Amino acid sequence: MGISIEDKVALVTGANRGIGRAVVESFINHGAKKVYLAVRRPESAAELEAQYGDRVVTIRADVADKVSIEALAKQAADVDVVVNNAGIAIPNSRVLDERAEPNLVDELQVNVFGLLNVAHAFAGILEKNNGALVQLNSVASFRDFADIATYSASKAAAYSLTQALREDLSKKGVQVVSVHPGGVVTDMAEACDVTTSTPASVVGEALVDALANGDFFVYPDPGGQMIGAAYQHFADEIVMADFS
Repeated sequence: MGISIEDKVALVTGANRGIGRAVVESFINHGAKKVYLAVRRPESAAELEAQYGDRVVTIRADVADKVSIEALAKQAADVDVVVNNAGIAIPNSRVLDERAEPNLVDELQVNVFGLLNVAHAFAGILEKNNGALVQLNSVASFRDFADIATYSASKAAAYSLTQALREDLSKKGVQVVSVHPGGVVTDMAEACDVTTSTPASVVGEALVDALANGDFFVYPDPGGQMIGAAYQHFADEIVMADFS
């Protein structure tokens, strides 16, 4: 089961910068008919609007706000591919820091409950349209990093839910994709002192290919590919296994 992005309608949360923006650009370059830009501040999408005109539609949305995402789904009921990219990472958030608990709460609200909100709001639409749900996870979903301990924990939880969504939605004809970058050039990576020279565009291009190929895992950059290669045996034997 694979989906060509050509002539499809897509929606990207957190579309205004970084990986989200790169995904929008790749989708349009590969022939997407329309891309909804779901952002908290509509003015932040002005450059994309100027660049792509009526091929993009900006909608204010906050993944951490269930009501906001329910309203988003009503406005984007024609969508074929939903990319839940929006996320937060609080720098220097070690597990023993005094702010570890509030930091984790904030990251869970966006990175985990945001995924739940998007999945609940769009599952029926994607089933009707034989579409795809894409979740931007991380190599931190597999391995905690002490300097971003709370972020890593939130991404592990998001990846766990992504596995469950694959099992549920694949039975309904919906492709689910889990993207695990190791480190690409974004504002978030810079804030967290992640050293990398890999442009965010590699994620967009890898995602287009994964959708077409019907892949579940996407490891778009060298860091992600290294960890993905080590993880692959477990993924094949356990994660992708049918234990029913």
